[in-house]
Amino acid sequence: MSVEDFQKKFNIIGKSKEIKDLADITLQVANSDISVLIYGESGVGKEVFARAIHGASRRSDKKMVSVNCGAIPEGILESELFGHKKGAFTGAVDDRKGYFEIADNGTLFLDEIAEMPLTTQVKLLRVLETGEFMRIGGETVTKVNVRIIAASNKDLQKEVEAKHFRNDLYFRLKAVSLNIPPLRERREDISSLVFYFLRNYSESNKMPEPEITPEALDFLTKYSWPGNVRELKNAVETAAALTKTGVLEIDSFYPLLSKNISANENRNLPIHLNKSPESLDREMIFRALIDIKNDLIELKEMALNFNKETKNESNTISVNEVVPINKLEKNAIINALNFTKGSKRQAAKLLDISERTLYRKLKEYDLQ
Repeated sequence: MSVEDFQKKFNIIGKSKEIKDLADITLQVANSDISVLIYGESGVGKEVFARAIHGASRRSDKKMVSVNCGAIPEGILESELFGHKKGAFTGAVDDRKGYFEIADNGTLFLDEIAEMPLTTQVKLLRVLETGEFMRIGGETVTKVNVRIIAASNKDLQKEVEAKHFRNDLYFRLKAVSLNIPPLRERREDISSLVFYFLRNYSESNKMPEPEITPEALDFLTKYSWPGNVRELKNAVETAAALTKTGVLEIDSFYPLLSKNISANENRNLPIHLNKSPESLDREMIFRALIDIKNDLIELKEMALNFNKETKNESNTISVNEVVPINKLEKNAIINALNFTKGSKRQAAKLLDISERTLYRKLKEYDLQ
């Protein structure tokens, strides 16, 4: 099987050298029983690679069991992994198999393994070395044949140095290591992922596949994606669900990402190369939306200070020269709505107020 066919079969989406190299290594190790340790930030797709390893292995006809070690309370994790006998502890009303027994002859994927307690790490190491364990409260040894794939968003070497992770277990797990880079370091994969998520969403929901404008795609490519592939998937699917026109533009994504965009990114997005006149107009509008908020805040402060100062000065200034705060506020709201073409959500962001406050002001100034 070629690397390209392997990527297509197991949904490893990306054309960057990093992803192609990872897919190549994954394909090479899949058919062995060697342990694999997968590194990467949350949301980069560690489980996608784990499933690809299992799917291309001799164990593919058996179960792959995924366990998030960080999501299971410390006192329960050992029972979840190794099972327990009836009466072993309060609440153990029946014998119960653990994930090792359930995954026998298959694959066990231990996600966020850095969160595993040290006491449980000792028992995990024994299973890896001997293939044997005892259920909690049990007296007989259970033997299993399980391939282990582990994943972590932490540097396990540093965890070992900090005495949070066992050195012997670390070296037992890292026979082969895959380090998946974050999405911001492989931006050329973003467009492929966007189209993949759009196609899957339309097929799953039996609806026409939405189109996406080049400007919107460029906008997504320039975003830093702190939540990686998971955040991109959520943004694409949400935008597809909310579109009324079937065309996804920058406006479709900006509200979904603005909470994660830093001030510096705000000043630079969107950045377009080989821009058309339309994209230049759109860029100017969004830069105005971002920068005008500070101007409006300064304007409010200036108006407040001006009115305070006029109270302390002589009556040489005519009352007609003083602009009431409510009039300034009303004009600011009107200008913001004009800039956003009537979008109340964007206008509220621009004015630095909540949507609820904006609706109240619209009613107060009879602007609805």
